[in-house]
Amino acid sequence: MKADKEFWEDLKWGEKHNTEFLKKYRDQWIAIQNKEIVASGSNLEEVEKKAKEKTKKEWVPVIFVQGGEHIYVQS
Repeated sequence: MKADKEFWEDLKWGEKHNTEFLKKYRDQWIAIQNKEIVASGSNLEEVEKKAKEKTKKEWVPVIFVQGGEHIYVQS
């Protein structure tokens, strides 16, 4: 199943408003549905799971609200 048009619109909206989210969601993952935050947290898998349960959608855009520099390590 492919992501639909709404997915891409929500993703673009989230990226456009990323700096606005810094105050409340700094260094957290946020899931977006209909231009609203439907789940947030520090664990990506948990945020995705909550978002899918809440929205009943397979594909929900999730972005990281980065408040500074981060080093990512692949395990």
